[in-house]
Amino acid sequence: MKYSKLGKSDLQVSRLCVGCMSFGDPDSNFHSWTLNADESEELVKRALDLGINFFDTANVYSSGTSEEYLGRAIKNNVARDKVVLATKVYFNEGKLTKEAIHREIDGSLKRLGTDYVDLYIIHRFDYDTQIEETMEALDSLVKAGKVKALGASAMYGYQFYNMQLVAKENGWTPFTSMQNHYNLLYREDERELIPICKQHNVALTPYSPLAAGRLSRLEWSADTKRSQTDKTAVSKYDSTVETDYNIVLRVNEMAKKHNGTMTQIALAWQYAKGVTSPIIGATKAKYFDDAVGALEIKLTDEDVAYLDELYLPHKIVGAI
Repeated sequence: MKYSKLGKSDLQVSRLCVGCMSFGDPDSNFHSWTLNADESEELVKRALDLGINFFDTANVYSSGTSEEYLGRAIKNNVARDKVVLATKVYFNEGKLTKEAIHREIDGSLKRLGTDYVDLYIIHRFDYDTQIEETMEALDSLVKAGKVKALGASAMYGYQFYNMQLVAKENGWTPFTSMQNHYNLLYREDERELIPICKQHNVALTPYSPLAAGRLSRLEWSADTKRSQTDKTAVSKYDSTVETDYNIVLRVNEMAKKHNGTMTQIALAWQYAKGVTSPIIGATKAKYFDDAVGALEIKLTDEDVAYLDELYLPHKIVGAI
């Protein structure tokens, strides 16, 4: 495993992050394909064996049971200070108000079974709350020792810039990472958000780097419970299948060229684009084994250009 500093923070993270949306009680009315506590722990153990130390969850994943399962697995298998735990706030009552932020961090800490999180991420931009209120509340969590660093997730570039500006003007803690929707089939953030992040040395930790599996296989839809029930992935990708499948074919072509897998090529492309740690949401441990191989593949500038060539503009998916 390889590691990198997360933006301007002191956090050293593995170049792959475990996305824990796949952990949680399937009866929680969130996703029907999530893993129970024992299954989740098996994935955490395999990730740790591979040297992965970065785990990402959220307060709303499976009604909080994702946090519970992750916290239990960490407690059973590794010292707390050997891992980087990230969780999120926004899709809750009050969104990013001061009251909501203070309430939700305490709930997350309790479910995770820890007295601090390494990275606290705002899940979206809150149009209903003043930026100053949100940034001051987040800064207070850092000062209180409940949070080590702050991150943001999918939003428009100007929104992220404005939040960073407010933090700077008031001497509050800025964001150190951006978890946005980014992969070979969705590159809209290359226009503004990603350049802003690079300008401010904000680490990129994209979600859905494999486009819900569509970049990891030749079959657009797989015969799995997730593929058959994940309506979110369908809404993200299936309307542009006619043009985007040609990109999938190029990923497969590049995999043959580099004697790797399609997953490895899709992730190697992310590294070539300056991504620090793409988030891998898996339901089987073997997918982590595959993903780790991406660290050994070096795409040339010509390879990247070939993969980029067929992309067409898409509707915004992620930012509200």
